[in-house]
Amino acid sequence: MKRINLIIILLSSLCAAVAAQDTLSLKQCIERGLERNYSILIIRNEERVAANNATAGNAGMLPALDMSSGFSGTNYDYRYNYTDGTTGAANGVNTETLNVGLNFDWTLFDGFGIQANYAKLKELRRMGELNTRMVIEDFVADIASEYYNLIRQRIRLSNLRSAVVLSKERLRIVEERYYIGSGSRLELQQAKVDFNADSSKLLTQFEVVHASRTRLNELMGNSEIDLRFRLRDSLITPNPSLEETAIWDNTLLHNASLLAAQKNMTISELDYKKTASRNYPYLKLNAGYGYQLGWNGTGTTELQKRLGLNYGLTLGFTLFDGLNRRREQRNARIQIQNSELRIQQLELALKTDHSNIWMAYRNNLELWQLEKENLVAAQENHNIAIERYKLGDLSGIELREAQNSLLEAEERLSIAEYNIKLCEISLMQLSGQILEYFY
Repeated sequence: MKRINLIIILLSSLCAAVAAQDTLSLKQCIERGLERNYSILIIRNEERVAANNATAGNAGMLPALDMSSGFSGTNYDYRYNYTDGTTGAANGVNTETLNVGLNFDWTLFDGFGIQANYAKLKELRRMGELNTRMVIEDFVADIASEYYNLIRQRIRLSNLRSAVVLSKERLRIVEERYYIGSGSRLELQQAKVDFNADSSKLLTQFEVVHASRTRLNELMGNSEIDLRFRLRDSLITPNPSLEETAIWDNTLLHNASLLAAQKNMTISELDYKKTASRNYPYLKLNAGYGYQLGWNGTGTTELQKRLGLNYGLTLGFTLFDGLNRRREQRNARIQIQNSELRIQQLELALKTDHSNIWMAYRNNLELWQLEKENLVAAQENHNIAIERYKLGDLSGIELREAQNSLLEAEERLSIAEYNIKLCEISLMQLSGQILEYFY
């Protein structure tokens, strides 16, 4: 009886706690996670870094302007011989120079390498957006899976509660029979064993529900990891109307991994253009404007000042670099080929995943229909068994078998519904539609 009272108290406290909880839908869970999940926050910062790098200045298209200043001096002893045979000397001659200036450098042309570099930076920015999208899609898939897992575990918790209630009722009937002398002690002990077994399963299921809830809190970025909440959905409702062809067409068009592979190929092509730019000459403009002040410790000029502009153009061409340019271009072509092969490899892998997931989806739909029929039969069988048991026309073992059959039918139906939903999540993620589907 102590175990019975413990379970009743636990259930009562749980019901009281649930009454004060917030109610969350899957969309609200996703919204909270998108705002607070650490993986999302990190990848968005990385996306901003890629966007900050995609500038013309970082690509080398803009000139550089520097201001510099300096001071230098010398102190030396001076000896000289003139052609007429006379000699001279000066000791401790001090010369100092002070300069301040602006220096301007601009690469006007480098064989279109700068343009290729700028295009690559913009592609890397788009790659950052794709990386963010992939992390968000993975997150939505994880949180949707855990959301429906929590529903499934709570359904199982409810089923186990019902099993405990039924076992308790059976134990009450057996005890009454035993005390009036119409029942055996063996049957009483078996009823207690079955009740304890069901109670143990129920207590263990509380741990499973707790683990699922804390995992969902973690995904939502809740610092209070034990936060209790209610789910708006109490049942898992499969969608049997997905279309295989439409999902595959959207996979080819919108799959984030495939789009990222295509971006990598574009980047490889731009890398080749960058190496090919070394086949052309380069043209650079440089200019300067500055002020120079000099003090001479000897000679006819004691103080010298200069203020003015200097400028120039540099045209150059690399004639020979140890065949490194040719090697880099060959490697760049190989990288382009590898990018093409990776796209083909990924398309084949996606086709395999799509086929397997679709097969699981259709198979679980059929199982779902079958298990719904089985559950109806198991419920009817259990009701008949209960009535016969109360009349003394059925043994405890046969009643227990009917009870287990009902619990197993409920569990199989719940698993089929959950598996269908997992297939839906995988198919939507594969086709790049998971955000629209669940959010």
